[in-house]
Amino acid sequence: MKHSNIPIFIQHMGCPNQCVFCDQHTITGAHSFCEESVRRDIDAALATMGDRTCEIAYFGGSFTGIDREQMLRLLELGQEYTERGAVCGIRLSTRPDYISPEIVEILLQYPICAVELGIQSMDDRVLAASRRGHSAADTVQACKLLREAGIPFVGQMMIGLPESSGQSETETAKCICSMGACGARIYPCIVFQHTALADMVRSGSYSPMSVEEAVARSAAVLEIFDAWGVPCLKIGLHDGQGLHDPDTYFAGPHHPALGEMVRSRVFLHKIEAVLQTLGGVQEKAIQIAVPAGCISMATGQKKENKLRILEKTGAKSVKILENKALCGYNITIDVL
Repeated sequence: MKHSNIPIFIQHMGCPNQCVFCDQHTITGAHSFCEESVRRDIDAALATMGDRTCEIAYFGGSFTGIDREQMLRLLELGQEYTERGAVCGIRLSTRPDYISPEIVEILLQYPICAVELGIQSMDDRVLAASRRGHSAADTVQACKLLREAGIPFVGQMMIGLPESSGQSETETAKCICSMGACGARIYPCIVFQHTALADMVRSGSYSPMSVEEAVARSAAVLEIFDAWGVPCLKIGLHDGQGLHDPDTYFAGPHHPALGEMVRSRVFLHKIEAVLQTLGGVQEKAIQIAVPAGCISMATGQKKENKLRILEKTGAKSVKILENKALCGYNITIDVL
């Protein structure tokens, strides 16, 4: 059965910080906050769900930092829909420094499916340069509190932040896994207009990544999540989040198929690694089996993976087909 979130954006509520990359009004879109409008949004979404399971997802701001009365009303609303059987629970996003023993005790009283933590980086230099307002130690503590309470959490991280590197990003991914995350999200850093990061680009103190850099660095992170068995729920922002509007988007690695390009790069690395163990395949036919639904990703945009394999190996042909027994990024290769 398919699963969906019903996103309710709590627009910048609960967050006094202004991270250098944040233009949350742009990212989340306008949302008039009141209980009646939230109910209307939930009911409208439920009418389109069919037989899909779904969660009410409070995204956008730092949910556990908003006005306590409003937070409790929203949690009670989610509980009401859960008890009616309309949804299977509540998902919420917040900052690591807005998780405390008191907050955890409150969350335990409600049907919380997952807490999504905006970890972004586990490198204190990167956090400081990004003006996150919390430390890596705050993240460790938040994850410990959630893990010990039995509340699943998702680690959200960003690629290409100021002062970050490929190494700091892979270390962040390893930390997210080792701290017990049940899932992850990868967001290559986009520069929006009217942000401190846009000013840094103008001054020359920050250089945004190219699409190729974002793909390569995101793929390295995704491979870590895959190795640990931590599912990656999303790579990159939704294409409609102001990324085509010149009054909104300023710079950075925007591409409508960025997530698929990253996953395609992981398949390429897997294929190349297996081919290295097989020795010479020149003038031979290569048959690559991939999980169901993954032929397009394994082939690559404009067949770039397939063409690269042919060029590097000198193989006579490359055929990619499905094997329903495979899962994740697992592959098998036959040389004919």
